[in-house]
Amino acid sequence: MSKSHLHAAELPVSRRKFLLLGAAVASPMIARSIAPAWSHDGFPARPIRLVIPWTAGSTADLQMRSLSQLAQASLGQPVIIENRPGAGGTLHAVQLATGKPDGYTLGQMHLGMIRRPFMLASPQWDPVTSFTHILRLCGWRLGFAVKADSPWKTMAEFIQTARDKPGQLTVANSGAASSPHIGMIELAEKAGIQINHVPFKSTAEGVNAVAGGHVDAVAGESSIIPLVEGGQLRALSAWSRDRFVRLPDVPTLRELGYDMEVTTGFGISGPKGMPQPLVRLLHDAFKKALFDPENKIVRDRFDMSEEYLDSDGYQAFIAERAEYERQIVQKYGLKAE
Repeated sequence: MSKSHLHAAELPVSRRKFLLLGAAVASPMIARSIAPAWSHDGFPARPIRLVIPWTAGSTADLQMRSLSQLAQASLGQPVIIENRPGAGGTLHAVQLATGKPDGYTLGQMHLGMIRRPFMLASPQWDPVTSFTHILRLCGWRLGFAVKADSPWKTMAEFIQTARDKPGQLTVANSGAASSPHIGMIELAEKAGIQINHVPFKSTAEGVNAVAGGHVDAVAGESSIIPLVEGGQLRALSAWSRDRFVRLPDVPTLRELGYDMEVTTGFGISGPKGMPQPLVRLLHDAFKKALFDPENKIVRDRFDMSEEYLDSDGYQAFIAERAEYERQIVQKYGLKAE
């Protein structure tokens, strides 16, 4: 799922702005002056590389930069972000799966990396066995919005119109087989409606299409929030476990009677075969960063949910989720673009 960009003017001015923008990683000299809280045979003795499959400045990129800058205080070495967008956020998967398991190459793990192998005729990685899963961090809250001057005031009204006009209403998403796309397919199935799905390269593009009156609605992540707050869109439902922090009056799908939620949790993984002491060290450093008050500011700014799982829990989640994704891909005949 492609992530939207946040304009610099929207960011708070202060040290937190520097943290959010991630314009520079703390210098090696400063990082080395901080005594690491843990060590294993001298690890880390040099900077750690963390590959992010999204563009610089995206919400995911800024969140991972926040975590990396906080984690390096525990590690005693810089954590350098490398952006490698493309292929639905999976361009870095092969690089990560074939890397050295020495702890110096890490990558962001997300649902697209679990789903995509089942969409390929010749997959190049297995989401369960090709990686060492270190911890799950947080996720994007998803939701559903229409143009503010549209006739729909509630999700029930939109669904009723969709029933009355099968296949005529259009819903934007962030790409074919993205989590918003699959979520809308599942919701339409539960509600007994037919929807015309309109894929875009990002949620931001879909949001703009709705605001411009070109598409009836958008299913996506927190890119909808600024336009809802600005009066251009109206949010009808939240699709994650919890309501939006910044839109607390918008009900969840479960609250509306639909037994579903769209999970978008992501974490950090490394190449398969990483020694357990390194996994534990990295887990502890990034867990501490996740629960740092500074990082909570970033999560709340982007309306991300905390979805922490330890290494064993994350491994179990990915194994379970891989089976779910396999079934979903098979059920709906999803193919990689």
